[in-house]
Amino acid sequence: MAIKKESDKRIHRIMVTQVITLISTSFGLVAALAWNEAIKEYVNVFIKPYFAKGSGVISLFIYASAITTIAVIITVQSTKIIERINSKNVKY
Repeated sequence: MAIKKESDKRIHRIMVTQVITLISTSFGLVAALAWNEAIKEYVNVFIKPYFAKGSGVISLFIYASAITTIAVIITVQSTKIIERINSKNVKY
């Protein structure tokens, strides 16, 4: 009986962890889409006017480069934080 309860608790913990992960990922996607629109508007308002009228491709490359740079910086910093947490054996 004790084995059954422990198994149920483990499954419950796994399910709760998974749901929290899915919710966090969903909010991350919403935030990314909001930033996507904000950066696109910034490029259209402040960068596009400095290029020739038909230079939409240049603006797209500038936008893609900016997003890639931001993504790389955030990924590197997140990895460092995870490594720091794992090296300290933090228990939750």
